[in-house]
Amino acid sequence: MTLAQLDRSALIGFALVIGVIAFATTTAIVHVRFRARTSAREAAAFGEISRLEARIEEVHALLLAEPQVVVVWRDPDTEPEIIGNTSAFTGVAAPTRVLAFGSWLSPTSAREVEAALDQLRRHGTVMSVGLVAQDGRHLEADGRPVGSAVVLRLREVTGARLALARLAETNGRLEADSASLRALLNALPAPAWVRGADGRLTWCNAAYAHAVDAADPEDAAARNLALLDQSTRSAAEAAQAGGRAFSGRLPVVVAGARRTLDVLEVATPGGAAGVALDATEAETARAELIHAVSAHRRTFDQLSTAVAIFGRDQRLVFHNAAYAALFELDPAFLEDGPTDTAVLDRLRQARRLPEQADYRAWRDQLHEAYRSIEPREHWWHLPGGRTLRVVTAPSPEGGVTYLCDEVTERLALESRYNALIRIQSETLDGLAEAVAVFGSDGRLGLHNSAFLKLWRLAPAALSERPHIDAVVASCRALSRDAAAWSALRAAVTDIDERSPAEFRMERTDGVILDGSTQPLPDGGTLVTFRDVTDSVNVERALVERNEALVASDHLKNNFVSHVSYELRSPLTTIIGFAQLLDDAGVGPLNPKQRAYINHINESSAALLAIINDILDLATIDAGTMTLELTEVDVREAMEAAAEGVRDRLAEGGLRLAIEAPERVGSFRADAKRVRQILYNLLSNAVGFAPDGSTVTLSAERHQDAMWLRVRDQGPGVPPELGERVFDRFESRTAGSRHRGVGLGLSIVRSLMALHGGSVSISPAPGGGTVVTCTFPLDSHSGRAAAE
Repeated sequence: MTLAQLDRSALIGFALVIGVIAFATTTAIVHVRFRARTSAREAAAFGEISRLEARIEEVHALLLAEPQVVVVWRDPDTEPEIIGNTSAFTGVAAPTRVLAFGSWLSPTSAREVEAALDQLRRHGTVMSVGLVAQDGRHLEADGRPVGSAVVLRLREVTGARLALARLAETNGRLEADSASLRALLNALPAPAWVRGADGRLTWCNAAYAHAVDAADPEDAAARNLALLDQSTRSAAEAAQAGGRAFSGRLPVVVAGARRTLDVLEVATPGGAAGVALDATEAETARAELIHAVSAHRRTFDQLSTAVAIFGRDQRLVFHNAAYAALFELDPAFLEDGPTDTAVLDRLRQARRLPEQADYRAWRDQLHEAYRSIEPREHWWHLPGGRTLRVVTAPSPEGGVTYLCDEVTERLALESRYNALIRIQSETLDGLAEAVAVFGSDGRLGLHNSAFLKLWRLAPAALSERPHIDAVVASCRALSRDAAAWSALRAAVTDIDERSPAEFRMERTDGVILDGSTQPLPDGGTLVTFRDVTDSVNVERALVERNEALVASDHLKNNFVSHVSYELRSPLTTIIGFAQLLDDAGVGPLNPKQRAYINHINESSAALLAIINDILDLATIDAGTMTLELTEVDVREAMEAAAEGVRDRLAEGGLRLAIEAPERVGSFRADAKRVRQILYNLLSNAVGFAPDGSTVTLSAERHQDAMWLRVRDQGPGVPPELGERVFDRFESRTAGSRHRGVGLGLSIVRSLMALHGGSVSISPAPGGGTVVTCTFPLDSHSGRAAAE
């Protein structure tokens, strides 16, 4: 071996040593690191194992905390692990005894759990079976696969089952109560509702639905119809937020009508519930009560009787104005509510109480009214001559009401009344008429001596106040007029119809009596008899004479009408032939003949006018004349009437003045009759007017009438003849040109009566006469003419 080879071998050996050393070092380093990591992992594993063991202990403790048993099969071929107190289920200490289901479960439960357990172990079917032990306990068997193991848990649920049963029973009762309460609320006539936390309506009753005009409660809830307005709901929410219930009496529109409701809304766990009771009637009754109390107070203030009401504490609670005025008490003192004793003491100081030797005893006796049950009457004779009637009326609540009347004047009146009664009796005895006064009971109260004398009665017969029937029986001997006596008895005894009555009776001795009955304020009846024999005889004579005059007047009217008709026919013939002779076509007439014809025409025309007037009066008297009403132009009617008297005006040198303003207009009347009225008045005025004087025809329009006036400057009409000038056939022609039979003014009066108007005659200022016709502007035809 050479050196080179030796060096190479040494180098190889050295290299091997170096390599082994490096490998060993590396291996050592890796081993150290691996051991460190392994130690860390072992420490972590040991910590996890400790945590798992603690968790297992917790689960085990949890399992043992309840009456239950857990059976775990990790391998089908090994015995199961049984955890829990098995003796609580089987009654023996052997754990495996729990799987002998038939020994401690009912047969049915044992078969059910064995079959379910077999399916669980074979096929992994989850099981949950309710079991019943032989001692009546209830259990629950739950099984399920967990990984490769199968777990069965047996748990006693007797207490839970009973709790659930009681809970179900309680829930049933609550549901029944809730249904009953809902049915009651639904039948309640007052609106009731429930709102959710969001403020929306969740339930309401039928009354609520009716109040908000909904079809049914479901419709109201679906549409969220609110009974209360937004401000009220906001106030309710604010009150509930503050832990208070909201209540108030509010005006609410219910079914379209405004009502007053007492609203109560309270907070609930899910929102709010409320109810609204109708307080409209109560509010109305309260208002009426306040009004009635106020009215009573005002009524008491209007009474002349002094009223003072003291409460059970003997303090003044009310007084009227008459009380303060009667005793002249200071209003401020009374408004403070003084006691009864304080009021009496003040009245005593002012000497407005009766003088008493022992005032305290008198006051205590007066205050016994607070312990009494019946009203008492007292007479207080005050210093100064005044007398008061005081009534103390106890109140059921314990107070007393004083009613005080001053009777000083009444007592004086009673004294004067008694004196007047005596004077009345003496006055009745001095009357010539027979007078008897019957009371409301029908018995005789008063009579005078003339009554005894007229009916020839003895004073003793009337001393016992006999009844009207007895009085009639005593007087019937002198008069058999049953109707008169029946009327007299009815007037005295009738209650329903009490009115004055008059009757006449004729006695058997020829004496004629006028009787009368007059109801009296006290319910009695005054009966008087008066001997009218002489006046009746005179009256009969006058009646017979008047009947003869009426018959004569009727005969005269018939005669005049017949004669007028008989005269009119030949007069018409005369007028016709006279006009024919006056015609130049018949032949010429000499001046003397023409003068004769003119006189015939004038006389015939005058006679025809008289006959027409008589016929008009006859027609009016017969009631057959009717008016043809039209709109009459006043100016035209006046000018037409004036045209008819132009010739007569010229003969006497008279002037006619027509005074009719433009605003006089027209009125509704018979135009023909208006012209006839004006013509007759103008004819009358022309007949009495002096030569050269002026006759004035004027018209004036007033609010309700049209005045037409005719004035002349003649001698005038004496006042005593003012009404007679309108009588028929009344003609005064002395010292005038007037000629006629006196029918013109009579016809004027009758025609004015037909128009519903009037005519009057009066002296004219400065001399002469003025005749005024007044036509109503609402005139109607058909009114009868005045006679």
